Amino acid sequence: MQTVVAIDGREALARRIEQSIDRGYRLARAILADDREAEDALQDACLTAWRRADSLRDPDRFQPWFDRILINGCRDRLRGRQRQRVRTIALQTAWRAGGEGLAADPASRDVELDDAFDRLDPDHRIVVLLRYWQDLTVEDIAERLGLPSGTVKSRLHYALKTMRTTLEAPRG
Repeated sequence: MQTVVAIDGREALARRIEQSIDRGYRLARAILADDREAEDALQDACLTAWRRADSLRDPDRFQPWFDRILINGCRDRLRGRQRQRVRTIALQTAWRAGGEGLAADPASRDVELDDAFDRLDPDHRIVVLLRYWQDLTVEDIAERLGLPSGTVKSRLHYALKTMRTTLEAPRG
């Protein structure tokens, strides 16, 4: 059985993996929120892509194929992580202007958004990142994750709902 990658050659695969390193690192860093872990996840994804080259049927679909390998590795790392939530102690006495809505101070808003994002489970975090950070369509996300479009839409809906609830909750 001859595969497309065998025709394309190992050198071509190595070039495509190398071209994906910067983009892949940024994606892994955004998902994992840790530089070292992102480097490890990217290295694992490159190795997996090299070892599973025969599963790439269409060289034109390399990027979604590689992204899927990387995202699955990041998801596994998030699930296996014993997460300890650390709360940032604000120097301000009031987080919110008038006690409602997002903080008026942009730095405080960023902290609040980060906190809301950190509260998402790995599956929801990944679809939010792919949709709003990588600006992928629902169909592209579904392809990369191997999910139906409806599942991606549902995860986006519930992720945004969870973030909204977290952001609107009174701070104590």
